[in-house]
Amino acid sequence: MTAARIRRLLAGMAVAASCACAAQQTDTPRALAPAPGASYLQRDGSIAIVGNDGMDELVTSLNALFVRHHPDLRFTTRMEGSSTGMPALTAGATMVAPMTRDLWPADRSAFVQVFGYEPTAVRIGYNGHGPRPPAKTPPAVYVNTANPLAGLAVQDVARIFTEGAAAGNLSTWGQLGLGGAWAERRIHLYGLRDDGGFATGMRMRYFGGRPFSPRYEALSSREALVRAVAADPYGMALVGWMNAAAVSGNVRVLPLASEPGTAFHTPALDDVRRGLYPFSAPVQFYVNKAPGRPLEPLVLEYLRLSLSDEGQALVAAQTASEEGYVPLSPEDLRRERQKLEALGR
Repeated sequence: MTAARIRRLLAGMAVAASCACAAQQTDTPRALAPAPGASYLQRDGSIAIVGNDGMDELVTSLNALFVRHHPDLRFTTRMEGSSTGMPALTAGATMVAPMTRDLWPADRSAFVQVFGYEPTAVRIGYNGHGPRPPAKTPPAVYVNTANPLAGLAVQDVARIFTEGAAAGNLSTWGQLGLGGAWAERRIHLYGLRDDGGFATGMRMRYFGGRPFSPRYEALSSREALVRAVAADPYGMALVGWMNAAAVSGNVRVLPLASEPGTAFHTPALDDVRRGLYPFSAPVQFYVNKAPGRPLEPLVLEYLRLSLSDEGQALVAAQTASEEGYVPLSPEDLRRERQKLEALGR
């Protein structure tokens, strides 16, 4: 046998061994059990998961994938909304809290009051894309279709909607670069009430926690916001998940940039898929991870499977659904996998 043939044979054996090892890692069940006395265990021994109702189909699919790898485990789900996930996690009534938004102040404060530390989030996808009637578009800034503004950096959105930015407030369309009849006109601001919900969450996450501008007019519903901007060429609204076309065709989503001087992006599927739309909301699991202690192995393995290629394929299967979940971009996926492994140490 020639040296070249021997090398080819050895190479083939190595590939076969590698494939066998990969198959074993993917297909062979691994012994795993909940922590003794885990409070999220039901009377029948199943593992409880409580959280966002829109994630019901995705969580059911992830559970089935997990059981395929760990046949001795079972799940019971109660998916009634993101507002149920954190109370259940705080009470120890769920293994993980599936949510399709960031925490609102009340969610966070209750958990911190009980445990003395913050809950930990692991993203597994992005929540929605659009506009794509009749499905809902993710959080966005809306302007009147007559408005010629090309887009804004998130930093400037913050300076418009809130008071007290170090770089100064922005209050006229001229400050945003519009000329002619627009230059001296004030920006009319619309949004939901700052009552601990969506508007408060956006203010805390993206606007440095500063108070809304005195010019901010709080309305009672997303539909009212769309109607206000549709009737007001000088209006600008901060709106959550919404099928604006069902209310008016006289508004448009304003493209946004993560940083000044960078490209604008919209919540369209291609931008969301690449992780480029600044206001993309997360599809994520919150977990109870105490400082200085590794994440419980069962929880770690569940999240690891959610971030695996198999798990991301299940997220991708939801992209054309009404919820429109999108798997993480390669870069965001790498970050979340790294973060997760650090949580296990």
